Amino acid sequence: METIVGGNIDMEFHEGGQETEADVRLRLRDGTEVKAHGATVRHPSDPARQRIGEEIAAARALNDLAKQLLDKASADISETTHQPTRLRH
Repeated sequence: METIVGGNIDMEFHEGGQETEADVRLRLRDGTEVKAHGATVRHPSDPARQRIGEEIAAARALNDLAKQLLDKASADISETTHQPTRLRH
């Protein structure tokens, strides 16, 4: 399969106390940029495990990114076909 276009995903974590946040940015070659965010809060009785908080925050940010991309694709299809389109999340 030939790759026609690629993109880059950057992810950055912010941690403070019991909170972990992830910010994701997808940049496509056509200049499109989509940003997403995910967060989690560690329960006070849970042990402090930085990696676990990062995994959860990253998963939520990537889930947000996926939803935004589906909404964007749906809008692009509707614009092309002049028919209402809604892709399921």
